[in-house]
Amino acid sequence: MIGCLLFHVPIIHPQDPVLRIGSNLTASCWVHPDLGIHASSLYWTLNGQQLPSSLYRVLSPTNLSVTLAALSASRQTSGDNLVCHNHKGHILAGSCLYVGMPPEKPVNLTCWSKNTKDLTCSWAPGGRGETNISTKYKLKYKLRWYGTEKECKDNTHTLPYSCSITQDLHLFTPYEIWVEASNQLGKAKSDVITVDILEVVTTDPPSGVMVSRVGQLEDQLSVRWEAPPALKDFLFRAKYQIRYRLEENQEWKVMDDVGNQTSCRLAGLRPGTVYFVQVRCNPVGIYGSRKAGIWSEWTHPTAASTPHSERLMSGSCDSKSSGDSNSTLRRELKQFFGWVRKHAYGCSSMSMKLYDQWRVLMQKSHKTRNQVLQGDKS
Repeated sequence: MIGCLLFHVPIIHPQDPVLRIGSNLTASCWVHPDLGIHASSLYWTLNGQQLPSSLYRVLSPTNLSVTLAALSASRQTSGDNLVCHNHKGHILAGSCLYVGMPPEKPVNLTCWSKNTKDLTCSWAPGGRGETNISTKYKLKYKLRWYGTEKECKDNTHTLPYSCSITQDLHLFTPYEIWVEASNQLGKAKSDVITVDILEVVTTDPPSGVMVSRVGQLEDQLSVRWEAPPALKDFLFRAKYQIRYRLEENQEWKVMDDVGNQTSCRLAGLRPGTVYFVQVRCNPVGIYGSRKAGIWSEWTHPTAASTPHSERLMSGSCDSKSSGDSNSTLRRELKQFFGWVRKHAYGCSSMSMKLYDQWRVLMQKSHKTRNQVLQGDKS
């Protein structure tokens, strides 16, 4: 008798259905007559919560149904547990409900190449982004004019919704790339984009960033760095950006006029102040490409401080006669200083030497004047 009962296992129908959000479902729990269990003694639970008896219907002495209206999305992609119990609470049978939506068209497909060694693409799910059931995404690609369709297999990238093509790359032929999404409720396909690897190259940040003072010039810092090592054997012209900020300020100031040189002078800074500096690189014109690449990440911040101002360190001098006698000279120097700073600001080498000489002369002049005035007061 025991051997026969093994074939009299209770059954729930339908088993593991996949349904759209808002659907209705009627499920039935059938028990074999030989088990001696009447359907009226059974009850249902959904995710561990007992369902009200008003949802039940005794279809026969061995069959109890439950009707669920306007189903909500599954709590997890592994499904919701619908379970049939006997009057003692023992589990007789179970079914997983997968309630969700078909995928929408994937969006924001973008690709980049790290040092031309791979081609990585990322995207975002369409619509609200969540189908609530298991959904597969496949990145597909082919050479634009004569290639066969292939599927990206390397999904180990740390970014979600991304894949890296690492083999058989063609640097001089554009790719057509798209994403296909599918689950048990439907399919969707992204727009097809065309990608030329040489136009989407990015690289490591510059290395060896050093920030130092420019002698005793109180408002300047010198920044030097080295080109990314991974691109040293490539034919390209790098473009750099610098950004810097005060130690106590989170707002960065970006300099776009650095060009392809690996050093820069920051001018117009605050004396006696700590600055954080970062550099990044854009590999322009790799193998003769006419378009710029993609900016690298910023380097880790490098800190340096400007010298303290001699005027601030020696105290203030409230000498009216001194100010009056030099007012004309001051006015002329102010105009000259404005012209020099305008043309020497940033990383242009134009008039930088003259600017340095004038700044040193002014600092020495202030220092000498302060010493004379303090001697007169004593």
